[in-house]
Amino acid sequence: MRKRALTRVPYWRTIVKLPGPFPPETESKRKRALPLPKGSTSAELFVPDSSVVSDVMPSPNFGERNDGRYPDMIVLHYTGMPDVEGALTRLCSEGTDVSAHYVVLEDGRIVQCVPESKRAWHAGAAFWAGETDINSCSIGVEIINRGHDWGYPDYPLRQIAAVIALCRGIMLRHDLPSHRVLGHSDVAPGRKQDPGEKFPWQSLAHSGVGVWVPPAPLSHGGEALKPGASGDAVLGLQEALASYGYGIAANGDYDKATMEVVTAFQRHFRPARVDGVADHSTLTTLQSLMTALAAQNALNGGS
Repeated sequence: MRKRALTRVPYWRTIVKLPGPFPPETESKRKRALPLPKGSTSAELFVPDSSVVSDVMPSPNFGERNDGRYPDMIVLHYTGMPDVEGALTRLCSEGTDVSAHYVVLEDGRIVQCVPESKRAWHAGAAFWAGETDINSCSIGVEIINRGHDWGYPDYPLRQIAAVIALCRGIMLRHDLPSHRVLGHSDVAPGRKQDPGEKFPWQSLAHSGVGVWVPPAPLSHGGEALKPGASGDAVLGLQEALASYGYGIAANGDYDKATMEVVTAFQRHFRPARVDGVADHSTLTTLQSLMTALAAQNALNGGS
């Protein structure tokens, strides 16, 4: 009997739930993998932490985690640069003072630049749930995407599948809960907007990475809190956002900082309209998120 040839399936395809099969590639669409640039650094090579890493490109821009911290959070970014070569060169060159643990390319390849045990320089001035040194408690993942300043394209399915596989491995290695997978705009809402409203958080959550609740439908008119408003309703909104983890003062005034945090929340959880106005859809989605987290916390014994 003739034996059937075995087909090797990429690791990430065996563990990631995708919304559908990839479309078949044709010879005209199939592209050769781009060579990786060489960063201007003498940093030493290291053994990658993840089995899904395809290349190691050491960055000199890292240090020790402060106070012996261990990573308990993942922060997702987009590179926001015109091309992959420029992004990798910046992340891996001396003098730029920026880096990330991982970079996920558009074709699904994953490059590791900093060991997970070290403190990469990716978050900058940031805050989450009382923590101000986000770099010391997180693993930074840069996703190749031109971002809002360069046309902001959609994220390819292969790239998102790779992000999911990478994050699932990190979560297993460090025992991270799903709600500790965040976007750069979540931890720095006044400065950043990445990975942006096109990032498919729902797809990640369906594979156990991050949290998601179905956003409430958009509505025109009706209840809405906006800049200039004040009172108990604004205070309740601020308290709910702060309870989730956002850096926001609960003062009852719908100020600039409140609008920035509401905008960040919308980019993550209600991306159909990102305007910084807490309309009925935004408020309902936030309430659903807090209810879901409370139920998850109760299920886990309050941990």
